[in-house]
Amino acid sequence: MRRPIVVAALVVAAVIIAAGVVFGVTRPSSAPVAATPSPSPTASASPRAFASSQLYLDPNTEAAAAAKRLEQQGDTEGALIASRIAAVPTAVWLGEWFVGDRLVTELTNDIADAKKQGATAVFVAYAIPNRDCGGYSKGGLAADQYLPWIRTMAATLRGSHSVVLLEPDSLGMLADKKCDGSAEVRLPLLKASVGILESAGVATYLDGGNARWLSPSAQAAWLEKAGVDKAHGFFTNVSNFDKTQSERDYAGKLSSKIGWKHYVIDVSRNSNGWTGTWCNPSRAKLGQDPEVTEGGDTRLDALLWVKHPGVSDGTCNGGPAAGVWWQAGAEALITGGTP
Repeated sequence: MRRPIVVAALVVAAVIIAAGVVFGVTRPSSAPVAATPSPSPTASASPRAFASSQLYLDPNTEAAAAAKRLEQQGDTEGALIASRIAAVPTAVWLGEWFVGDRLVTELTNDIADAKKQGATAVFVAYAIPNRDCGGYSKGGLAADQYLPWIRTMAATLRGSHSVVLLEPDSLGMLADKKCDGSAEVRLPLLKASVGILESAGVATYLDGGNARWLSPSAQAAWLEKAGVDKAHGFFTNVSNFDKTQSERDYAGKLSSKIGWKHYVIDVSRNSNGWTGTWCNPSRAKLGQDPEVTEGGDTRLDALLWVKHPGVSDGTCNGGPAAGVWWQAGAEALITGGTP
C-alpha cells in the first residue's frame, strides 16, 4: 500500500528492511488451530480464491516507512519493532485516496510486485459512502462515484488472481442507530460490486462482522441482502481482536446459514483476545503469522493480517488519528503491554 488507510495527507514511500533479518524481537507463538466440528456442508465446492499459498508482502507499508525513518534517526530499537511488523504480509487498503489513474497505478504496481513474489495479493476496498457512519474512520466516496471506482478496480485486477475484501464494517454497522438510512444506499452498491468483481474473476468476500457483534442469524440476513450468494464468501474480525478459535466457531455457524460460504479471518492483533475495547486497546498483542488454509473440507480459506498492526484505530487511548503510524502502539503489540 502506498497510502495510509484513512489519512490521505500522509505519504508512505519506503523500502522494506529484508524480511529474513533476525530482529531480536520475540515472535508470538502460533500453535495450529484445531478445526471446528460442524455439520457436513451440502453446497458444492467453490473455485479456489488463493492461487498461491504465499501472500503478498507489500514493500510500502506504514511499518516499512517507520522502520526506515527510525533507522535514519538512530533509533535502532524502534526500527527493529517496526521491521518485525513490516516483514509480515498484510492486505493492501484502497480508499478514496486512490481514484482514477492513481488507483490504476497502485493496483498495477501491487499486481506486478505480487507476481514477482509468486504470491496472492489481498486488497481491501474501503470507500463505501458514509463509511464508519461518522466514526473515527469516517469518509468514503459519493454514491454515484462508488461503482465506477469498483469497475476500475475490477478491470485492473482481471487476470491477476487477487482477492478483495469488500468494505469492513459495512454490514455489521447497519444495525447501529448512527447508520440509520445507510442501508438503502449501501446494500445495492455492495450487491452490484460483488457482481462486478466476481465477473472479473476476482474472489470477493463481504463483511461478516465478528463473534461479539451481531448473532449469526442477524449477520446472515445482512449478507444475503448484500449478495453473498454471488460472492466467494465473507471475512470476520477485521481490525478486531477475538481469538481465532472463537471466530472459527462463529464463522462456521454463519457459513451454515448462507449456503456454506467460505471465509477468512483477520488474526493481526488477536493473540490476547478481546481486552475491553476495539479502539487502541491496551494489552492487545500480535496474532500468528498469516497463512492460506484453503483446501480440503474446511471453509476457512485463510488467516490474514488485514488490519495493519501499529496503525492507529483513531484518537482514543492515546493514539493519533486513524490510519497514522503509532510507534508506542506498535511496541505494545510486540510485548502485549500498554502503550
